[in-house]
Amino acid sequence: MEFTSSSGYSIGVEIEFQVLDIKDLNLVPFAPLLLEQAPKILRPRLSLEFIKSILEIQTGICDDLRDVENDLLQTCALAEELAADNDFILYAASLHPFARADDQELSEKERYKMIMQELQIIGRRFISQGLHVHVGMPDGETAIKVCNLIQAFLPIFLSLSCSSPFYEGKDTGLLSYRTKLFEVLPLAGLFEYMENWNHFVDQIEDLRKYGIIGGIRDLWWDTRPNPQFGTVEIRVCDLPVKFTSILALVALIQSTAAWLAEDVEGSSALSPYLLKANKWQAARHGLEGRFVDPTAILGDHPMQFRLAAMILKSRVSPYASKLGCDSYLEHLDSIISGGTGADHMCRIYQNTGDFHQVVRAIQKEFWQ
Repeated sequence: MEFTSSSGYSIGVEIEFQVLDIKDLNLVPFAPLLLEQAPKILRPRLSLEFIKSILEIQTGICDDLRDVENDLLQTCALAEELAADNDFILYAASLHPFARADDQELSEKERYKMIMQELQIIGRRFISQGLHVHVGMPDGETAIKVCNLIQAFLPIFLSLSCSSPFYEGKDTGLLSYRTKLFEVLPLAGLFEYMENWNHFVDQIEDLRKYGIIGGIRDLWWDTRPNPQFGTVEIRVCDLPVKFTSILALVALIQSTAAWLAEDVEGSSALSPYLLKANKWQAARHGLEGRFVDPTAILGDHPMQFRLAAMILKSRVSPYASKLGCDSYLEHLDSIISGGTGADHMCRIYQNTGDFHQVVRAIQKEFWQ
């Protein structure tokens, strides 16, 4: 298995939007219609997902965050116009607050039909959306090193992105219920420690040989190497509800990946117990959760995710400057001080008791 080399920590971003009816604000199964009607310039940037009410928007290969911003500005604006022409709106959050899973229609893709046949009720419950970020790596060894190390900091990314506190009309008590829906899927969750690139290749070949996977895309880990794209892919995040927050989180992820690749020594396997505990704290409590750094790089004592995010931001800021994303990284301060999308949703619902008002408010604030 060859790893396609990428240079300069290039970036690719995938955003999964919900497609809603403009009047009743419920999920509607018309992402395929939007893809069918999309102009040729837009179509390569759109794809369908597991259920028909999800529309994924992808960037091309971007050299820096400015390219990501311009790419997404153009594509998202065109997609929003297309949705509006059909009396739909696009909604950025990782779970719809009141839509019912049993009402959703499965995508017609044969791969998704096979997955649903295997997953059964677990698959039917999975109606969430996320943010995926690809960061280019020079070679497979570096990609494995970064995947091993970045697991320590994935819960920080999650704590900054939480946007799924409600499910089927209920307050779940978690700020990222998407995380728990995702974890029950086979081959989802933590990336297990790999000694080197050959170790990873051997593991993948065994999984293929025994018919457990068809390829890398069947591995739903929180992070994974992508040899075809030459990237490390970060998949742990909820979808932030604001465009500026998406860019800030991408800046943090890119800067962290570059820092780990260039300035941090590879380590032995990190404690899976700490990794799981940190991930739970991020999903349950968001920025107010309790974080213990298994590498001790950010500190050797328990701290709030809010503080951990501030320390990580400071640690990677020299790399953000080198990569030209330091101005985007600064927006993290507003998330750290003001809270995540999930925090905002919960405040709106506490004040109104109306999930429709939650959706209206969050949808209007995407570009703010």
